[in-house]
Amino acid sequence: ASTIAREQGKRLIAIKFSVRGRDLASAVAEAQEATKECFVAPYTAEWSGEFQEMNEAIHRLVIVVSISLVLIIVLLYLAFGSALDVAVVFANVIVLSIGGIWALILTGSNFNISAGVGFVSILGVGMMNGLILISGFNTRRAHGMELAEALQDGMDKRIRPLTMTCLTAIFGMLPAAFSTRIGSQTQQPLAIVVVGGMITTMLLMNLMPVLYSFYGRRQPPEGVGEMH
Repeated sequence: ASTIAREQGKRLIAIKFSVRGRDLASAVAEAQEATKECFVAPYTAEWSGEFQEMNEAIHRLVIVVSISLVLIIVLLYLAFGSALDVAVVFANVIVLSIGGIWALILTGSNFNISAGVGFVSILGVGMMNGLILISGFNTRRAHGMELAEALQDGMDKRIRPLTMTCLTAIFGMLPAAFSTRIGSQTQQPLAIVVVGGMITTMLLMNLMPVLYSFYGRRQPPEGVGEMH
């Protein structure tokens, strides 16, 4: 009571609290709702600390991911020359993201920056898997294979490396996903998202061949036969 704190020339009263057993965003939202009628002019409330840092980090993450997605779409279109091929690759990315979301829900984990980085990681894996499969299908079609034969041969050649990639990520992230020691809270959401996305990829490995079969009878764009 004997100390008057000021910030930017204004009086400041700092009230601090910690959040345990739940996510920070919902806790602050509930606190804001409960205290919104407590502050009348000239008093105002500013929520800072870890909450402010989290919002700033999420804002930066959204900007970076948005720019990355636009660049990836442009690069994929330049590689494939077909909007349908790009759409099929993105369908695979959506499936991976759904797997990551369900993994968070089933484990009762909260979304945070660590989980956001996990989604960025599986986005890259999903893009690469889609690029490998679709380019393989296009190359076989450009060389005169029938659609069914191109799909079967493409999956026969690619299923093993794709499966090994998923299993490597799953077994590599499982210790972090089930860790309960000090510091695990920062790495656990990332690991859970990656494991959930990879498991979903393995379960729905045939999604892209099925989607490709709906339009694959068209003549592949010029130049795709040179992709490997």
